Amino acid sequence: MASGSIIGGFRRAAPRWFSGMSSLVAGVCAAALLAGAAAARAEDGSGGDREMGHFNMPGNVLISDQFNNRVIEVDWKGDIVWQFGLGPTDFSAASIIGVNDAQRVGPYTLMAGTGTPPATVPTCTASGGCPDSRVILVDRKGDIVWQYGTFASPGSGPDQLNTPTQATFLPSGDILITDQGNQRVIEVDAGKNIVWQYGTTGVSGSGANQLNSPNSAELLENGHILIADENNNRAIEVDRTGTILATFTAGGTVNTLAFASRLPNGHTLLTDAGNSRIVEVDASDTVVWQYFTNTETGSNAAPQPSRAIRLENGFTIISDQWNHRVIVINRKSHVVATFGNLNVSGYGTANTGQGLFAPYDAKVIGDFTGLTPPLGFDHDAGD
Repeated sequence: MASGSIIGGFRRAAPRWFSGMSSLVAGVCAAALLAGAAAARAEDGSGGDREMGHFNMPGNVLISDQFNNRVIEVDWKGDIVWQFGLGPTDFSAASIIGVNDAQRVGPYTLMAGTGTPPATVPTCTASGGCPDSRVILVDRKGDIVWQYGTFASPGSGPDQLNTPTQATFLPSGDILITDQGNQRVIEVDAGKNIVWQYGTTGVSGSGANQLNSPNSAELLENGHILIADENNNRAIEVDRTGTILATFTAGGTVNTLAFASRLPNGHTLLTDAGNSRIVEVDASDTVVWQYFTNTETGSNAAPQPSRAIRLENGFTIISDQWNHRVIVINRKSHVVATFGNLNVSGYGTANTGQGLFAPYDAKVIGDFTGLTPPLGFDHDAGD
């Protein structure tokens, strides 16, 4: 990153860039989320210029197209209006390798470079896989304005990550990172200091202060952290002292929990990857609703859905990973929108009809229902 260059009135080189985040976030998010960012032109992350009058439009969908090594923003026709990453054959720092998570923060995009495990895709031929090991914040042009972790260098020391699966921008300006390979969730400030941690670094387990392949973490309105503890088949709600206050397993039926979020009605939405199921449970962990993603003719028998997010209108957007699609279902569990093609991977830069490759995460821009809102909780039902 260039020393002394300025982004949004803040110098990149300043060690406390983004410190006291409220002024920057209020400015960029209010402009982008409320006014709609009606810009006429931008440069995409793949290096080319194109007209993108609908960049950062509230209601567009941000997709982590995992093994195409990119994050894309699409409209509801599936047209790609923005892209960061060079595609499935590129494993350089210009792409985001094996991306598992992306979030729009005003005009910036926060993403987690999880990396590609060995023998997963034919384009990654290295015996140890193709790591990324970064959480990055990029601007509309694709320039990195903040980074935690070193590209292709997994580790557990200062400014190091090992298989980060999610990054959540907090209202304070800190970033909550699910550092799966290090068996921990960490909160990092703008100066790259770890200011909070749950999970013992490098130790997997189910005991006190232990996780087993954590896959996501969300800050709740009550100040607690909701963690998807993937290989312990549970979601746990912990306070800042590390005390577990609640555990959700859908009555002991969850198998490989990929994601968890708290709904406005107090229920918890679980992405039960191993059962190809999205399941909503109440405060007592009783199942009140569920949806399976492997029942359609032609479906992968075990698509392992990786993210399900309830939208403000009551619909649910699902990253149906090994069905190579993102779907939106209505309140009656009918599919009302599809991005990608059922059980067929692909790649293209014009429209999602050309294909996706194991999309891991999808979010509707401007809709933080059940998610941590970067601007802070305002007690509206949509948070």
